[in-house]
Amino acid sequence: RTPFVQARYVNDSTLIELRTARLYTIRGAVQGVWFRESTRREAARLNISGYAINLDTGEVEVYAVGYPGELDALEDWLHKGPPQAEVAAVERQDVPIETTDGFITG
Repeated sequence: RTPFVQARYVNDSTLIELRTARLYTIRGAVQGVWFRESTRREAARLNISGYAINLDTGEVEVYAVGYPGELDALEDWLHKGPPQAEVAAVERQDVPIETTDGFITG
């Protein structure tokens, strides 16, 4: 898989920001509380692509591709999650961008 970069421009020559990718691991009471579906909805609202999956460890993994401001907003949301969740920690890694289409849960 080849990483790619997408940018937002103010005009034809002025770059303001690049799309980037982050991988989050969310710990706590985050499975069985609609965390993945709620994350998908929040990502769609923020125009972020990627996925949210349950891990065998009881954690949720979120791969998100978007512009830094939108990713920061998603990260803030991940620290709270849906009302039923009890988030203990959110770990973040900057990772290469992979081709994504929309936001899926698995």
